[in-house]
Amino acid sequence: MSFLDFFLDPVLRAPTWGTLLMCVASSLMGVLLFLKKRSLLAESLSHATYPGVVIGVSCFALLFPQHEEWSFAAVLAGAFLSSLAALKVIDWLQAKRKVSSDASLCFALSLFFGAGIVAASAMQGALPAWYKQVQMLLFGQAATMSDIHIALYGCLASVISLFFWLVFRPLQGALFDRDFAVSSGVKVALLERIVFWLLLLSLIVGIRSVGVVLMSGMVIAPAVAARQFTDRLQKMFFLAAFFGALSGLLGNILSVAGSLALQMTLPTGPMIVLVGGAFALFALAFAPKRGWAFRKGRIWAFRLRCLEENILKAIWKKGPLALRSLREALRISSFSLYLVLKRLLRQGWVVFEGGFYRLSPDGSQKAASIVRLHRLWELYLAETLKLQVEKVHKTAEEMEHILTPDLEERLTRLLSDPKVDPHHQPIPERPR
Repeated sequence: MSFLDFFLDPVLRAPTWGTLLMCVASSLMGVLLFLKKRSLLAESLSHATYPGVVIGVSCFALLFPQHEEWSFAAVLAGAFLSSLAALKVIDWLQAKRKVSSDASLCFALSLFFGAGIVAASAMQGALPAWYKQVQMLLFGQAATMSDIHIALYGCLASVISLFFWLVFRPLQGALFDRDFAVSSGVKVALLERIVFWLLLLSLIVGIRSVGVVLMSGMVIAPAVAARQFTDRLQKMFFLAAFFGALSGLLGNILSVAGSLALQMTLPTGPMIVLVGGAFALFALAFAPKRGWAFRKGRIWAFRLRCLEENILKAIWKKGPLALRSLREALRISSFSLYLVLKRLLRQGWVVFEGGFYRLSPDGSQKAASIVRLHRLWELYLAETLKLQVEKVHKTAEEMEHILTPDLEERLTRLLSDPKVDPHHQPIPERPR
């Protein structure tokens, strides 16, 4: 089985193309939910479709038992009416009863999904064959898609993409500054209504591939991953669509290949959501700007730089020091101090002679610059902000590591190029 078979094979192409396009559509809608901090809405509405699906299929089975191939129409109709009813309940709780957003969403989710479970239990005895079909919709039936689903999901993805492309600027204004958008003449209410109907449509159509339970994960996971890599809305839309499409593709590949290799069934819908969740977790951990690992790395690098500057400052003030004296002055472990001193030696800021660490010419200049920033900030706090002289040292100990050359120049001008700090200690001259 080759990679192209997933796109061309008569059996594999419908699940591959269908889920790929569905994931693109749902991911685009997920960006809006994520940025509006309404991620739980997708969860509530997707679960609320279940009683509608059960009742819709039950009615279809009783009226048209010989036309099972059209049962998906009953699924869509029932899911639409059920999720719409759930939305009305949510709006009523929030507007009329002043129930908080989270509480009303959770209430609607549990109420409608519980009703769906009860209806499915009643259906199990009366219509057992149709009950199995409904149960499969809990986690999707991506593997049994046909070419008609490619057209369906293709139309959905195209409509959503075209809508976002046409109204991107007004949508951006409504998303980040609703009042300004209204004052600028944007029909925000109409825009929000269209967005809602597109969201509802994407959730309802999507349950055929990923399922009622997992659909919300497919809506939100690509948006979470995309947000870690950008601060721009346009780029976030593209990245979310990319992660969504890749999740759909890899989910299909892993489902088919894993099932063959392990001799067990790996359902396509859950595999797609697992891949999307993996992308989100990876982005949260390793995105260059916002990822956990890189944030920890930047924190560690900053602390290392602070320790280096504190060592240079200690030697500048007290003269050549032995390792033990430095450890006592800075109150850090011998191991940490040894590692930082090795780094300073490699950088050429410190030299080791006769059992003592002393500053090189470059190190002395660097240390003097740090002391200058410290004492300038102390003077600024004491003279401009009128803080007590006894309380300025601790703040200056922190600020000396983050003051930029531009701020140093502005402080120098503001304080009229001072020569002594509030403690009457000389302020070193600015390096030429």
